[in-house]
Parts: sequence; structure tokens; C-alpha cells
Amino acid sequence: MEESIQFAKKYLEDILSFFGLNTDVYATTSDDEVIELNIPSTHLNGFLIGQRGDTMRALQFLVASALKNQGYTVTRVSVDVADYKKQRADRISQKAEEWVKQVKESGEPMHLKPMNAADRRTVHKLAAEHGLVSSSEGEGRDRHIVLRPAEQGV
Repeated sequence: MEESIQFAKKYLEDILSFFGLNTDVYATTSDDEVIELNIPSTHLNGFLIGQRGDTMRALQFLVASALKNQGYTVTRVSVDVADYKKQRADRISQKAEEWVKQVKESGEPMHLKPMNAADRRTVHKLAAEHGLVSSSEGEGRDRHIVLRPAEQGV
């Protein structure tokens, strides 16, 4: 595990150096064996995050692919730039609270707009905490969540 972390950290730092950013990447692991790489805030935050986090997810994919190609056992990676993911999860949670309230009041299912996997995970978790049934529907970029009151089921 420690070798995987060191490789992932060095690999991401090397990628960042191509953009002229020489910074230390903070590497930790989560309970479910995901290598978490945190890039501190710099003048390149917007560039590294990309539109709706696309560039950040691409960096994540590159590091995970490199780990896989080098034969490391731990290949799940999470890249975060200046705590963007945490802040986004907080914003999604606030919106999801409103959605949950609307579904509970109306008793009607609610189809949410398409969102990425991390955002969907946040909404699923919050819906379960509030006693709602949530399911993902659609494929690829059109994948979205449907929130339903618990008595309606799936």
C-alpha cells in the first residue's frame, strides 16, 4: 500500500511539473483503500479543476491507470484540488436537502438533472438517511437520480 501511495504522489507531481507547477501533493488513504491525493491551492486551481471537475477526474484516471499498468494492487485514486470535492459535496448536500423536503411534501417522485458518480453517491447517501428510495437511471452523461417516497418503492 505504501509503495502505491508513493508512486501515485510522485506520478501526479510529475504531471503537475509539466504545467510549471512544482508543489507538494498530500497523499493519504481512506478506509476503503482509496489513495487520496490533495493538491494545495495555487494560481492554477481553475485550470486543474476544469469545467465541473472534468480535468480533475482526468488526472485521477491517469494516476489510476499508471498504478494499474505498473502492477500495483491498490489502483483506486481520488484527486482533489484546493478541497473542491469537499466543497462541492457540501453544496450538493444542501440542494439534496431541498429535494428530499420537496419529495416528502409532494409524495411524488422527482427526477434530478444528470450528475457525475461522486455527486450521485452524495445524493443517494442523503436520501437513505432521510428515508427516501433513490435509484440511478440512464446511461453515461445522462445518468440521473430519481427520488421516491419510501412507500412507493422502486
